[in-house]
Amino acid sequence: SGQKVCYGAFKRSCYKLAYFQDLSRRVGFQEARQACEIDGGALLSLESEAEQQLIENMLQNLTKSASGISDGDFWIGLWRSGDGMATSSACPDLYQWADGSMSPFRNWYTDEPSCGSEACVVMYHQPTANPGLGGPYLYQWNDDRCNMKH
Repeated sequence: SGQKVCYGAFKRSCYKLAYFQDLSRRVGFQEARQACEIDGGALLSLESEAEQQLIENMLQNLTKSASGISDGDFWIGLWRSGDGMATSSACPDLYQWADGSMSPFRNWYTDEPSCGSEACVVMYHQPTANPGLGGPYLYQWNDDRCNMKH
């Protein structure tokens, strides 16, 4: 399930947001990736600041339209395979888009990616969290463990 919205201005003209307030319906990265592929799509690749802004606006609209929406990060299609240099300074360069996009655009939160065992990326959506060093936990990216449920 989810809300599908189409626009003409971007390479991928349609986007589908799936937000589950019920924690038991949230899934790990690979499950989310599979669900997108079964639906004929792919986890989101963000290619520009303009596309990032479009997604932020969609999430704000979703928040306004849903009653009682709570904290819940969203998987995006950025991930790091293998643990080769996961703790080295080269780690940020090891992230790639699941759909094969070569976009260099990144919107990391302050001090991210932290690498280590965190290899899959979420877009923060924690409106009730107290702001951290990088400001509110809204829409910036964070690497997380791939088995976390979002």
